[in-house]
Amino acid sequence: MSKPFTGVKILDFTRVLAGPYGSYQLALLGADVIKVESREGDDMRYGNRANDWEKRGLAAPWVSVNSGKRSITLDLKQPKAIEVVKRLVPTVDVVMENFRPGVMDKLGIGYKTLRAINPKLIYCAVSGFGQVGPDRATAAFDGMIQAMSGLMSITGFPENGPTRVGFAGADVMSGATAALGVASALYQRTHTGQGQLVDVAMIDAVMGYLAQQFTEHLMTGRVHEQGQNLSVTRKPTGNLFKTKDGWMVLAVMTEPQFQRLMKVLGLEAHLADPRFADWPTRIANNKALHEIIEKAMTQETSATWAERFAKADVPAGRVLSIPETVKLDHFSRRQILQTVETEHGPIKVVGSGFRLEHGGGSIDRPPAKLGEHTDEVLREAGYGDAEIADMRKQAVV
Repeated sequence: MSKPFTGVKILDFTRVLAGPYGSYQLALLGADVIKVESREGDDMRYGNRANDWEKRGLAAPWVSVNSGKRSITLDLKQPKAIEVVKRLVPTVDVVMENFRPGVMDKLGIGYKTLRAINPKLIYCAVSGFGQVGPDRATAAFDGMIQAMSGLMSITGFPENGPTRVGFAGADVMSGATAALGVASALYQRTHTGQGQLVDVAMIDAVMGYLAQQFTEHLMTGRVHEQGQNLSVTRKPTGNLFKTKDGWMVLAVMTEPQFQRLMKVLGLEAHLADPRFADWPTRIANNKALHEIIEKAMTQETSATWAERFAKADVPAGRVLSIPETVKLDHFSRRQILQTVETEHGPIKVVGSGFRLEHGGGSIDRPPAKLGEHTDEVLREAGYGDAEIADMRKQAVV
């Protein structure tokens, strides 16, 4: 069974994380993604820890979002390389890039130029503030966008100040948005026959993920504070609690769940306490309720509570480290972790975050060495061996 994007070819100029994350999602689902790198390679290839994988140009952060792609090298400062790009464009469906707006135009391979060559081309540009707007020329990075988008203002604890989320959230949200944008444009092309520009602004993408907070502010004027570990519902039983040996997050959001929680904890007597009669009073007495629940939970281990809560249908989860999480039986059954064979031995990477009944995401080739597929791709574009050899002599590829 073919994958959803089998037959779709993508010329991928993206670097670092936001753009590559987006094109990686499409590669998992069958797209032939040709990653265009400088002759030195994407900076992410080499990391900063100097371990064996990084010395090979296969640093884990790079592998995590570039496995399954083909790699070619081009020195885009040379006219011959621009000629190569223009010759490749009629053979591809999508171009993706995450340069600052205007860079591709200056190189002579911007959207208008490439669209004239291939009218059905879908051109996806990922940037901090989009292709139009007062800040379009401003360089952007993950932390900067986390700060400006409002994300940091609702993360962490007031006493510690605004806090970044624990991963490159703005980059990943932008990459996922780019993948959705390209998928949407590809589908639309099936009934219009037309290509188009997909303009992804990182700050817009993050706003899209904060739709609840922005809409509530715009409708009611509410200014969201730092969430600490509390549920966005502000219900006190959606929070982090200590146990005898670690931490657990409760996600108790309904009245029946609250009743069951208090019974499992042996706190039935508090169900008659007027401070905890309903959700408004519980929210008003958040601190007192938290202390009562946590005192009970510190009497047993996280594993014990997890078992008891599961039997009683009380939503809760142990706080696990990444090494603990990857050992969960869930992942062997769901197959989100993909084993990839390389010449240096097998590695595991994260695949699609969803399953399809047929034709789902998988990695069909190992992470590419820098420029590994240059000759192959150039031949597909009609270049002969003598021309390719000449381009190598001129350090074009």
